[in-house]
This record gives sequence, structure tokens and C-alpha cells, in this order.
Amino acid sequence: MDLFADVREKNLRRAAPLAARMRPQNLDEFVGQQHFLGPGKLLRRMLQADRLTSVLFYGPPGTGKTTLALLIAQYSKAHFEQVNAAAVGVKEVRAILDSARERLATGGRRTVLFVDEIHRFNRVQQDILLGDVESGRVLLVGATTENPFFAVNSPLVSRSQIFQFASLGEEDIKTLLRRAIADPECGYGKFSIQADDAALDHWATTSDGDARRALGALEVAVRSQMAEQGQESGIHITLAIAEESIQRKAIVYDGTGDEHYDAASALIKSMRGSDPDAAVYWVARMLEAGEDPRFIARRIAILASEDIGNADPNAIQVAAAAYAIVERIGMPEAQLTLGQAAIYMAAAPKSNASAKAIWSAMDDVRNGRTIPVPRHLRDTHYSGAAKLGHGSGYQYAHDHPGGYVQQDYLGVDKQYYVPTDRGFEAKIAARLARLKQALPSDPPNPGENIVSK
Repeated sequence: MDLFADVREKNLRRAAPLAARMRPQNLDEFVGQQHFLGPGKLLRRMLQADRLTSVLFYGPPGTGKTTLALLIAQYSKAHFEQVNAAAVGVKEVRAILDSARERLATGGRRTVLFVDEIHRFNRVQQDILLGDVESGRVLLVGATTENPFFAVNSPLVSRSQIFQFASLGEEDIKTLLRRAIADPECGYGKFSIQADDAALDHWATTSDGDARRALGALEVAVRSQMAEQGQESGIHITLAIAEESIQRKAIVYDGTGDEHYDAASALIKSMRGSDPDAAVYWVARMLEAGEDPRFIARRIAILASEDIGNADPNAIQVAAAAYAIVERIGMPEAQLTLGQAAIYMAAAPKSNASAKAIWSAMDDVRNGRTIPVPRHLRDTHYSGAAKLGHGSGYQYAHDHPGGYVQQDYLGVDKQYYVPTDRGFEAKIAARLARLKQALPSDPPNPGENIVSK
């Protein structure tokens, strides 16, 4: 028996950062992720029934992935092994798996293998895990900030339950901060600490849902004041101190990963949904994270044709101008142009009639019967065209009242463009209806055009 084991454990714990000391000791102390860990939810039921299979935890940092892995080992009464995928090789992984098999065979005790940043394992390392995961000899808990459906091998994904972690809410962060201030063993409950609500609110917002960052800020604030005025004095954490105790938040954003595509999707859907406030926020979010402003300009240009179209023909001009300006001036000034363009797109009337028209036409061209060009529309610039009957019967529109004559231009009875009654497209719809219904006794007005109507 080691008489000094408790002393060593206390010393090690005292040296650990506040976030590590404040790890919950049971599921009831765990904050956040109630969508799968709350009473009656899947993961809690699996733990209570001792029927947990291998799992992949997917989500932003500081949301409890490592902590929950430790609790799983505790609930499962299993041996806990933790590795970082970026720091171990095939040899180390094989050794851990060999020890896990031996431990199970000789003592009946399973092993929880927690692999942090599992997306950094190469294919060979991931494949090595498959046999032991599938047989249940090892309970794998993989943690990743990347979408496992893209970042982890399909065979490993298919053998694991996937739980997506969400950033902690501001009230969750404040709960953890107050708990740390009050806890006499692991936190600062032995000291006289007063934290203003404004200070806690600031940390809850600035930490961006990352409990580790929030608790780290509290630790800096407390320790720095202890160093200045001693541990015996009362510590008062004001908003000003809170602001100086946490760095400006770093936006989690991978230019080729989930955040990139999710933010782009949110921008497009916000503009399509006519919400200028959301649209300009997503532009700001992407720019602040370092997104290429030309990528944003391209998304705006595509939306101008796909979702606005002829409901506001100016939209495509605004988009073209925005792209040209972004190309010429770059950041930070380009934020003004992109913000203006996104707001314009969101506020514009919407129609995808022109987009549906070209999609339908493209589908017919690819998959339908090829429509020959009607003879009266064929090229007549060469001498033999007349002998072939090309151009025969063609009516020149400008020779008729209003510059319009009813004539077959397609060769089949097919309507691709069905204009809506929204924005400028309503005028287009009205003009096309008049043209189709025009009779010799009721011709279109001379000089009539879409713009005048």
C-alpha cells in the first residue's frame, strides 16, 4: 500500500488547470448535451443498461467530449486509456489493443480507449481498431471536431454510435463559472470572491460555448488578483477585469470542412428566405473567420439568378458589380460591398422561375429526344440554303405591329418558363400573356416592350 498516493494525487490535482479540476464526477453534474444525455435520452439509457457500444463524439472544443469519455469508463467500471491520434503510431495502438485483450481475458475487465482527434488517424490505424471494436473487446470513444461521415473510415463509423455535441449555452457557461467560484475543494470556494453579473455575462458570450475557455478566464482573473493583493483580500471580478482575462474569441472555421459549408448554406438560405439581418451576420461570420471574399461573392451571384431571377433583374447587376469590386479592392473594404449585396439579395422579391426553366430545358436536352431546329429558323447565309428550304416562311418580328408576330420557335409544344406574379416578373408574365392572346383586331401597342410595361 502506498501511503503517499493520496498526497501525490492531491498535489497533481492542485497543479491541474481549473477546467480539469472542475470536471464533473457523475452524469448529474454534467452540464450541456441534454439532447442525448438528459433523463430518458439515448446515451444515458445505454449507460444505465450497461449496453454501451463504441461511440464517436463529434462537436466543437470545450463541450465535454473528454469529460464524458471519463464518465463512461467510470460507469462501465472499465480501464481507461487515452491517446491523441496525432501523437501515436501503429505500434502504440497495437500495444494498447494487446493489453486490452489480456486485461479482458485474465480479469474480465473491459478497456475504454479514448482517441482524441480520431480524424487524424490514418486509414491503417483506423482499420487496426475494427476487429476489437466489432468484437466488443475494446470500447472505443473517438472524439473529433470534424464530421465523422467525412473524416472517419466508413467501417468504423458503421460500428459506432455517433453523438453530436453542441456548443454550451450562455446559461450553461455561467452555471459552470458559479460552480467553480463556490466549490471549496476543486474551485475557489475557500476564498472571498465576488463576480459581477456583467463579468460572467461577458465570459459566457466571449467563450463562444467553450467551457474550457470560460474557466480558464476565471482562473486568470482570480490568480492575477491574488498575485496583486494577496489571497487574504476579497477578490472582486468586474467587467473590466473579465475583459482583460480572456482573449478575443477565435472562430472555429475550417475553410474546407463543415463550418465552411454550413455557413455558406446558412448565408444562401437566409438570402433566399428574405432575412437581411441573418444574411449580413453570416457574411460577417465568414469574413471574420478568414473566408475568401470572392467565394462569398460567387454565392451571392449564383443566388441572384437562381432565387431572384427576373423578379428583380437588377439583382444580377448588383451581384456582378459586387464581384468585380471585391476582386479589385479586397479586404477589409470588401466587407462593405458584400454586406450591401447580401442585404439587397435578401430584400429583393424572389422567383426561381428562370432557374427552373433552364434546369428543365437542360434535362430535356440530356435525356429527351433531340428537337431539330425548325426549317424556317435555320441558317440562310450560304447559297444552298434556299434549295433546302431553310428560312422559308420565317417572319421578321420587326415587320409587324408592336415588333411581335406569333410564330413557332421551338418545334414542339413545351413551356419551360412560367413567370410568377412577384416583383418585376409580374410585368413579364402580363406581357407574355398579352402576346399569346393578341389577335389581329387587338395587336400589341406599337413600341410596347417589357420595360415600358
